[in-house]
Amino acid sequence: MQTRFGSVGSLEEGKEPAVTTRSKTPPLRVLQLFGLFLALCMAFFTISIYTIRHFGTYSVIATVKSNIVPCDEDETTSLDHWRKPPSNLLHSMSDEELLWRASFMPRIKKYPFNRVPKIAFMFLTKGPLPLSPLWERFFDGHQGLYSVYVHSLPSFDAEFPPSSVFYRRQIPSQHTISVLLVETGDNVKHSLIMVSEWGKMSMCDAERRLLANALLDISNEWFILLSESCIPLYNFSVIYHYIKKSKYSFIGAFDDPGPHGQGRYNESMAPEVNLTQWRKGSQWFEINRKLAVNIVEDITYYPKFEQFCRPACYVDEHYFPTMLTIQASNLLANRSITWVDWSRGGAHPATFGSADITEEFFTRIYEGHECRYNDQPSSICFLFARKFAPSALEPLLQIAPKVWGFNNIKPPAIAIASVIARHLMMTPYMRLYKWQRSVYIHIFFVEFKIISVSIIFWFDFAAN
Repeated sequence: MQTRFGSVGSLEEGKEPAVTTRSKTPPLRVLQLFGLFLALCMAFFTISIYTIRHFGTYSVIATVKSNIVPCDEDETTSLDHWRKPPSNLLHSMSDEELLWRASFMPRIKKYPFNRVPKIAFMFLTKGPLPLSPLWERFFDGHQGLYSVYVHSLPSFDAEFPPSSVFYRRQIPSQHTISVLLVETGDNVKHSLIMVSEWGKMSMCDAERRLLANALLDISNEWFILLSESCIPLYNFSVIYHYIKKSKYSFIGAFDDPGPHGQGRYNESMAPEVNLTQWRKGSQWFEINRKLAVNIVEDITYYPKFEQFCRPACYVDEHYFPTMLTIQASNLLANRSITWVDWSRGGAHPATFGSADITEEFFTRIYEGHECRYNDQPSSICFLFARKFAPSALEPLLQIAPKVWGFNNIKPPAIAIASVIARHLMMTPYMRLYKWQRSVYIHIFFVEFKIISVSIIFWFDFAAN
């Protein structure tokens, strides 16, 4: 105590105080704050690992964009003219003009702007989309990662509210019809509307038209063809990352030596198409942007298929599989990701109604499949399924929380937990989520760096 008073006295006399050595032990308050900070970091890491399974891995870093717009630059001369998607899907281009415009493709792979790749969901339908409420739940919360396009009859007037993902997403389809005037016995002329028909080139025209409209959005990287009777088999995040991480596009293209395969080949298609190149596959596909451009720009194979592949040669089963096999077979997974049930026999697959929708029904869809994903064995082979009748909508909405984990009622934590439980029960983790492990590792190392830097900062702060 005397030494302490002496030090005070020295200060009062203007003398230099004695130099004493202070302990570098951080104050208790600082250590408590650091412990709280570390706990928050670990909590954030844990939440992010589980959240990715349901919501995906999206950047949450805000960017500051300048509001200054040069007064002498309009949209048609700026990069925005090419970068932004069309503000209105309705246009006056003919099919020839549309295909020409959609065939533009950058030769430089690196984009001069922040491009977030999207999936174009293309619905080929005659009219209404009876399962649209289920798709609304599927897309909910994933804006900016998808685009929707609907090809229907020109006479169909879709009535979706402005909040719907299908609002004003119909593409111009007036060129899918031709009007014939038929004169009857009473000299009265009647008009007959010829629409796109399955098995005929008019169906491929509709699919090319969907692809061409979707290609106008430079951010669309993958293109999935669906019908009004299709449903998703997983939530959006799983499907997005499955497609994104795949090295191949999913289109069936196999050599069928039977009468319904090679038996449909016409020798007049040579030399552009030889019998050894003839392929068959499902109409429902997923392809990347490069293959989509190949389809819309084609003028070599289209005339051959239009002229020499007519019923009983069904062109929608042969045109795209054969052409893409010739041009880019190394990019094809040679399988479809849309499940259908042919077990009942007949010319068309089975249709499922309300009585069929049970958890056991979906268990049968998920189990018992083996395929190749990125050259590795996988039990996740199908991402979509068809055909589902309108009567299946209500039971599908009721079962969605248990099967897919997406709905508009349950809290997010319950939805996330149900998705995780569902996928972990379906197949071993290391096999099902091989394509996600790299994402988890990336998140771990990023957050490990953040925590490490924070530890150094806190100890440096405490020491000084």
